Amino acid sequence: MFTQGQYFFAGFFVVAFFILIVISYRKDLKLHKKYYKGSLYVLAGFLLFIGLLFVIKKFLH
Repeated sequence: MFTQGQYFFAGFFVVAFFILIVISYRKDLKLHKKYYKGSLYVLAGFLLFIGLLFVIKKFLH
């Protein structure tokens, strides 16, 4: 279905994309710490809310 060249390109693309994302994140780390302080609490609250919805659905169904 896919040629060997397409698999090679996909693998190279994924590796290169991951490396660029890590480099970009490291460059912006100071800004992330400054402007997104406490964002993990928001994520935890959101995940807790979604989990609570699933629990409620399980008990009411």
